[in-house]
Amino acid sequence: MALVSVNGIRLNVEIAGAGPPVVMLHGFTGDLSTWDCITESLKSRYTTIGIDLIGHGKSDAPGDEARYSMERCVEDMVAVSDRLGASEAIWMGYSMGGRVALCLGVNAPERCSALILEGASGGIEDARERDTRASADRALAMRIENEGVESFIEHWESQPLFASQVRLDEKTKIRLRRKRLGNRGAGLANSLRGMGTGAQPSVYDRLSSFRSPALFLAGEDDKKFTGLAREMSVLCPHGRYEEIPHAGHCAHLENPEYFRKSVGNFLDSVQAESIAEPVPGARERSVG
Repeated sequence: MALVSVNGIRLNVEIAGAGPPVVMLHGFTGDLSTWDCITESLKSRYTTIGIDLIGHGKSDAPGDEARYSMERCVEDMVAVSDRLGASEAIWMGYSMGGRVALCLGVNAPERCSALILEGASGGIEDARERDTRASADRALAMRIENEGVESFIEHWESQPLFASQVRLDEKTKIRLRRKRLGNRGAGLANSLRGMGTGAQPSVYDRLSSFRSPALFLAGEDDKKFTGLAREMSVLCPHGRYEEIPHAGHCAHLENPEYFRKSVGNFLDSVQAESIAEPVPGARERSVG
């Protein structure tokens, strides 16, 4: 792991493998280790680049909520990829990380040779509904600040969205909870205010202009996000939808074997079409 300085903050990055770059972005309350389930299978053919998003993991968690806006986060991702020699990459994101990857794809399409989105949305189109969600996100942020991270994580994990995670083995549950609890209150609260679903501008009207291949994944039990994934796959000219069986919102942990197969097949098809260009890489590289 290494801390990379961009735009006045430090972001934690982990790089492994060799080949075309695949940048991997985690969800809210997570960190780059969420992709351990797939990194090993990819690094023989791809350079995997895991990033702790601002306010998460070992990355900086500044106190200024404006620093967490989706626009600033996308700028940070562009700057990091430049620093790592991956100015054009395949971007893969889960949930919040999927929204970041999608916003990067539509705002800087020249940086994105392909997209892989899991349990993601393109924002909220209706302005009134978006304002309602933003208010709810701000209330959650205040809850974190008033009650602390542990109390918030108890509440967060109790949502119906994560009910299917009861099927995870005990070791995975413990590891997942430890990672969630390792986050800082300021980072989580400001992430909700700055790049929560309510704060993010909707990009649905721009998906038709995204011309690179895009894979939209969702667990079969995650009914809201299977619908969103189908919708976005239709809007993207080269979009594909795939449903992951026996899984909910966090499909990459709930059915990792199927997830690895889906992502691997998609990446192979992208490579076969010669869309992503290889860049030099070295196993377990470190970045200064």
